[in-house]
Amino acid sequence: MRTEPAGRPVVMLVMATLGFAVNFWAWALLSPLGPRFKDALHLGSLEQALLVAVPVLVGSVGRIPVGALTDRFGGRVMFPLVSAATIVPVLYLGLAGHSSIGELELGGFFLGIGGTAFAVGVPFLNQWFPPERRGLAIGVFGVGMGGTAISALTTVKMVDAWGTATPFAVSAILLAAYAVAAALVLREAPGRTAPTEPLVRRLVGTARLRVTWQASALYAVVFGGYVAFSVYLPTYLKTEYGLGPADAANRMAGFVVLAVVMRPVGGWLSDRLGPVRVLTVSLGLVTVGAAVQAFTLPLMPVGTIAFLVMAAALGAGSGATFALVAILAPADKVGAVTGVVGAAGGLGGFVPPLVMGSIYGAYGGYGVGLGLLSIVAVAAAVFTATAVRRAAQPGRAVADDARDRKE
Repeated sequence: MRTEPAGRPVVMLVMATLGFAVNFWAWALLSPLGPRFKDALHLGSLEQALLVAVPVLVGSVGRIPVGALTDRFGGRVMFPLVSAATIVPVLYLGLAGHSSIGELELGGFFLGIGGTAFAVGVPFLNQWFPPERRGLAIGVFGVGMGGTAISALTTVKMVDAWGTATPFAVSAILLAAYAVAAALVLREAPGRTAPTEPLVRRLVGTARLRVTWQASALYAVVFGGYVAFSVYLPTYLKTEYGLGPADAANRMAGFVVLAVVMRPVGGWLSDRLGPVRVLTVSLGLVTVGAAVQAFTLPLMPVGTIAFLVMAAALGAGSGATFALVAILAPADKVGAVTGVVGAAGGLGGFVPPLVMGSIYGAYGGYGVGLGLLSIVAVAAAVFTATAVRRAAQPGRAVADDARDRKE
């Protein structure tokens, strides 16, 4: 009788991670096809940028209500629901909605639903694992963000081989299979209690929590930095070092893979050393890496080492941020806090590319932009080592939460 419950958290972790990966795969389908749609539909640069940005922005902002709904209804309901809902825009885009920019934007808007899956998994798993194991569990779950890399590596190849509809059809089949499997396999953690407050009231209560804004600021830097580099790194490498498209894309893939691998490592280290220490060191490494790369030193070996250090640090810092949420957020608001923090990270990823593009247009180089990243990272490291460290002291979180609730 004890064997099944003992292994069930691992099953829940595997299922949640698969759901995260499949939904993120679907969420990222339009990005690899952006250049192709630009040529086929004669899109301007702004239209192409919006084509990629709309699903990401909707997916990021949508995490706020989805996280709160997960607190209320649980991951067993929300994972199948989000996956099934994502099938509709995926099939629309693949079968009919890719002949005009209006159709693509409409489909892309609803494709953003897939990006909300992250806000389902964190509160779901938080209930299944004890505090001393949550950092590793949430870090492993974060590996599911590699679904975007799978999309980047397979979408164009499938279109070239079998036509535009193929990657969308494959994604829809996987989403449907996962939705059915999740409905059959997922279970809520024993002893879970759903909050009874209305959604709006819980969101207002979440906004009053100090941890919501502390973790949001940190995640906007670490995960926002990861997103920004995964989007903009090929352009940077082609412009500054003259790399070909294939070489630049491969190096970007290496950056993404290292960041994804380091996310569970960051969670694991947070369980042992504390998330504040891991975040402080991670942000310090980003500070150094960005400062070095601001001088545009030779790509081999200095530039490559600088980017790999930043990739590892950003991945570990992302894992540590949600280990911090697991410690500081009230149990009945983990989903709502996760939604806000996840939104901050997603939105944070689109500020740096805009800044870098503007800086390059003004100065003909990216050094100033990387210098700004170094300054932001060191400021975040100081913030973590001071204000966040005080909040994470034993007993301090409970007292702060009680005061926030009274206010």
